[in-house]
Amino acid sequence: MLNSKTKHALHCALLFSVIIIFELLTGGLKLSSDETVIDPWVKYGFVITIVLYALRFLAFLPLPQILLNFAGLTFYNAFPDNVILKGSPLLAPFICVRIVTRGDYPQLVKNNVSRNLSKCLSAGLEHFVIEVVTDKPLHLMKDRRVIETVVPGNYKAKSGALFKARALQYCLEEGVNTLSDSDWIVHLDEETLLTENSIRGILNFVIDGKHSFGQGLITYANEEVVNWITTLADTFRVADDMGKLRFQFLMFHKPLLSWKGSYVVTQVKAERDVTFDNGLDGSVAEDCFFAMKAYKMGYTFNFIEGEMWEKSPFTLGDFLQQRKRWLQGILLVVRSKKIPLKNKIFLSISCYSWVTMPLSTSNILLASLCPIPCPPLIDFLCAFIGAVSIYMYIFGVIKSFSLYRFGVIKFSLCIFGALATIPINVIIENAAVIWGLLGKKHKFYVVNKDNRPPLTV
Repeated sequence: MLNSKTKHALHCALLFSVIIIFELLTGGLKLSSDETVIDPWVKYGFVITIVLYALRFLAFLPLPQILLNFAGLTFYNAFPDNVILKGSPLLAPFICVRIVTRGDYPQLVKNNVSRNLSKCLSAGLEHFVIEVVTDKPLHLMKDRRVIETVVPGNYKAKSGALFKARALQYCLEEGVNTLSDSDWIVHLDEETLLTENSIRGILNFVIDGKHSFGQGLITYANEEVVNWITTLADTFRVADDMGKLRFQFLMFHKPLLSWKGSYVVTQVKAERDVTFDNGLDGSVAEDCFFAMKAYKMGYTFNFIEGEMWEKSPFTLGDFLQQRKRWLQGILLVVRSKKIPLKNKIFLSISCYSWVTMPLSTSNILLASLCPIPCPPLIDFLCAFIGAVSIYMYIFGVIKSFSLYRFGVIKFSLCIFGALATIPINVIIENAAVIWGLLGKKHKFYVVNKDNRPPLTV
């Protein structure tokens, strides 16, 4: 069994190998200077040349995100050992594990509450409750550590916040909130499962108490895999957590490029100060708006060791709808006048790299059909962006699947399968952009999580 440092060293070696090979194959690094240089202004004309260079420029918009991912995957150990408690659970502050649900999948919620409760107890967590916030009564198990909070149908947030943001804000209202300012909340989606490692990581985070907000890694290939295509496509998100998310929190303690909506750990005082009552623009991607607002207010963030488990969307249709909602929600945050540009500059660049994806994707064909001369640094960076993006799928598989459990052949097939999903992912992401830009923005699609029809509200 390899130790964590050896695994990290091998991963870094593989990453650099992929970059070098990709640079050589795509011409980002040239071993000779014998190729003929064309004059695009003569060959294509003024207008077409301007368009070609503009499209090439769009390919650089993902660069800040790629650099953060590269730094996060190399500067910090990508295969840390199991989390070790740095203090006694008896001395930890009170923790509320808060799960928000529409109430459309009652059996899923009941099963996961039971599993998460057992996991908390087996991990030694002492001062905690699990609270389920729901629009519809679920009639959960009778247990002193399980609370069911039903959001009244006539409740209206002051700013008109809707969907998940409305439910989260209801819990913070005077007369509803029973938590003290020094308590902590662990926000989970209804399908999120705790692990003992994540619980120990959360305990270390709240005992340390230096930062008001924290988040950790979520993986999607645990237990039964419902849809292999979406699960392998989501390996990119695993690498994104271990790269960009981890680096921005450990190095800068700021959500430069936002965060996810689950595995969110907040101190009650800080959450009530920031609030989820952020109007319609803060209701579609409530997690993103909340993070940017907290960043504006000067709060700090940190990365939490230990992973949680979720499932990827069960169908490609849900996968597309999920991406569409994320795009629309983040775009609303970027366009909001409530968040200063200085706090959302990197998020804006990342968002518009997504919005312009249908245009930047055209470079894949245009680079061979209509080549244009560029400075060597430009060619190198273009290839670097592509190489790191491809490697993130490879890393996501390595991080999500066990070589010892799957064996070499099946593990290798998972890597090739993840790489094979890239064209599918690109098509879906492009479709999500077009649909998201043309469709209604203030809409919240609930992904099918329990083999039942999804809902649009």
